[in-house]
Amino acid sequence: MSDAMEEASSGAAAAGRTSCLADGLKTAWPICLGFIPIGLSFGVLAQKAGLGPVHVLLMSTVVFAGSSQFIAVSMLQGGASAAAIVATTFVVNLRHLLMSSAMSVRFPGVRKRFLALFAYGVTDESFAVNMACFRKEGWDRWRALAVNHITNLCWIVSTVAGVYIGDMVPAGAFGIDFALPAMFICLLIFQFRERLHMVTAVIAALLSVSFSLIFTGNGHVIAASCGAATIGFLLKRRAKRRGDA
Repeated sequence: MSDAMEEASSGAAAAGRTSCLADGLKTAWPICLGFIPIGLSFGVLAQKAGLGPVHVLLMSTVVFAGSSQFIAVSMLQGGASAAAIVATTFVVNLRHLLMSSAMSVRFPGVRKRFLALFAYGVTDESFAVNMACFRKEGWDRWRALAVNHITNLCWIVSTVAGVYIGDMVPAGAFGIDFALPAMFICLLIFQFRERLHMVTAVIAALLSVSFSLIFTGNGHVIAASCGAATIGFLLKRRAKRRGDA
């Protein structure tokens, strides 16, 4: 009797893992389609900057942040110092702190090991998709984790492949240079659930352009994100108070 119960329990657990992986794959494949041309493009640029497959593999595995990796390669080509590259990419990646903080409320009481593993795989794309999925029924932390690391694997493979086929794929071919901003625009549009979201996005754009005239480097992106999020929060709280009144 106990053996049968254990067998049934293990079978249910295996079915649950399979279901999570299948849902993760189904949700992650559009992101992967976007990562492939971007990853190939990064591999091409990295090769032209003098990086080999092992360097790209390590960078994609340890950093796993497309925008900062592109910036790092550009700075390498420009002869920037290691300290400048580290400082710049650190500032650019600070947005992950905001995204991880917003996502953490979905995992109350979860072990820190899981949170660390999950936070490692958070990107702009996986964050946007997982946040949208959490608004629906049936989405949980394991499916979200699957999305993170399926896209992670796709990114790593694509960037390394780009190094090997760099001679066959010119850096500016097929509009690859526009692939990254195009994907960000699509992800932004999918986040529009109400008018306040659109207003916040417009405020972020205006602040980013304004701050770019004041701050050097990429500091204006962080400042605009924090400023727009704060203004959006205040507007939402004000609207809620009016509704309560």
